[in-house]
Amino acid sequence: MSPAAAAARQVELDLSDVQRRVGQEVGGGELIEPCSATDIRRWVMAMDYPSPIHWDQEFAAASKFGGIVAPQSFAVGLDFGHGVQPACVGHIAGSHLLFGGEEWWHYGPRICPGDRLTQKRRFHDYKVSDTRFAGPTLFSRGDTLHLNQHGVPICKERATSIRYLAAEAEKRGAQNAAVPKAPSWTAEQLEAVDRQRRAWIMSNREGRTPSFDEIKVGYRLPRRVLGPHSLVSFATEYRAFIFNVWGSYSWVAPAGVPDPWIYQDPGWVPGFGFDEEGAKIDPRMRDGLYLGPSRGHVDAGKASKIGMPRAYGYGATMGAWVTDYVAYWAGHDGFVRYSNTSFRGPAYEGDVTYLDAEVTERVAESSWGEPLVRLAVNMTNQDGALLAQGKVDVELPR
Repeated sequence: MSPAAAAARQVELDLSDVQRRVGQEVGGGELIEPCSATDIRRWVMAMDYPSPIHWDQEFAAASKFGGIVAPQSFAVGLDFGHGVQPACVGHIAGSHLLFGGEEWWHYGPRICPGDRLTQKRRFHDYKVSDTRFAGPTLFSRGDTLHLNQHGVPICKERATSIRYLAAEAEKRGAQNAAVPKAPSWTAEQLEAVDRQRRAWIMSNREGRTPSFDEIKVGYRLPRRVLGPHSLVSFATEYRAFIFNVWGSYSWVAPAGVPDPWIYQDPGWVPGFGFDEEGAKIDPRMRDGLYLGPSRGHVDAGKASKIGMPRAYGYGATMGAWVTDYVAYWAGHDGFVRYSNTSFRGPAYEGDVTYLDAEVTERVAESSWGEPLVRLAVNMTNQDGALLAQGKVDVELPR
């Protein structure tokens, strides 16, 4: 065998445990208790989304909702594993995972305090591509249908996971070479960021909804800014996902599936796995900020072990930023029906994130039965690097 062929064999992905699960229902974690107004407030605090209908009791009571209501992005906060559970199915030894993107369909009902969501999950499909970042890389998709306590569908997510051999990514160091060092911000620059954040908050704090007829193709939404991101902000985001609270969920499995992939080991590299048995005594042993695959988000040393140059944010958070951004502009009578966002790179520690959107299409008679506008959304950092890109369909009244 030639040296080149031997090297290629060393970075092959063993997909034997993945292939046989395609199309199969899978299990996962499910929250035990209903959500509360405080859970909703914690979510919008972590997402830096200060729309008052989600946290201000007095304002919310005077609105059309009559009280605190969750943002549409909150469904993933009531899910397990940041919503990527059904896209991370099968054992791949020595692997790690990044969130590659997500689609959402929202069916109409809002999530309110006292609601308890359950999930139906399915491993949809996968493909393998060769990437500069890690060589052979698995892109797999999984579906999660969210239902409330009455069995009413709230929304559906199709998540894309990116799984790769961590040692190969660390060896190549492509991300380290491509990402500049953490920026240094002057007081004047930080003040400018704060002014822009304030301007976005004030752009529609009252929740006014534009009519379909007044919005034309080419209309641009006010720019949103988040950051600078920090270990504190990343930890705050992580803790807003309720499944991270000790004892908050139980394992569930679909009926009649002989091997439903509930909490098996996906093959994480040493130092990134959980101790499920030990956690029955010490729950910190499956707490992702201390152990497990999320450690790299808040630990630069651990991030380097999986091919990342420094601490970085969460894909599910980026998806929430997009939904919240459009929903804020759409106001209390608007409704995000569909979004499809591809993640191109994470928000790194020290970076600032910008969201911009433009109306690209008007649909007078949509499949939802109401008019909607389609938006192209871009997420960039302070250097103009593209972090995420997608399209969002938002329903507006006439």
